[in-house]
Amino acid sequence: MLSVLANLSNIMIPLIIFYIVAEGLLSKVNIYEHFIKGAKDGFEVVVTIMPTLIGLMVAVGILRASGFLELIGVLTGGLTDRFGFPSELIPVTVIKLFSSSAATGLVLDLFQKYGADSYIGLVTSIMMSCTETVFYTMSVYFMAAKVTKTRFTLTGALLATLAGIAASVALASAMI
Repeated sequence: MLSVLANLSNIMIPLIIFYIVAEGLLSKVNIYEHFIKGAKDGFEVVVTIMPTLIGLMVAVGILRASGFLELIGVLTGGLTDRFGFPSELIPVTVIKLFSSSAATGLVLDLFQKYGADSYIGLVTSIMMSCTETVFYTMSVYFMAAKVTKTRFTLTGALLATLAGIAASVALASAMI
């Protein structure tokens, strides 16, 4: 069964591309022209979001270098440890809200210190896949799409992040 799924996953992207091209040809649409227009629009989005991306990266670098993240971990550790969430993961959690790549750097530091198969390593690994870069996503993509009324987006995204953290603790606890 796994080999069937592996083979299916290997051919899905080429099948989707083939389907799009075939549908375009059958509909007599200029596929190349639409592809070029989409690539141009994508490039414009990249140029538009670049200042926001640079600002987020600088802010994450400042927080990490200043030791502020470790301070947050120390201050909230007593509360989070009661729920099975190690205080060492607070910096990763905070940074993940802003930048996944910066959080990955912190994850690698945790893996070197505690090991990837430790409880901290398991919670970290699961949490990285269960949570989203909330502020990055909202600032970059909402700005690019010109969304101005976010209403409950931040609240919902933070609740989803909390659910992802709870799931990572529960799953890691079940694995140990």
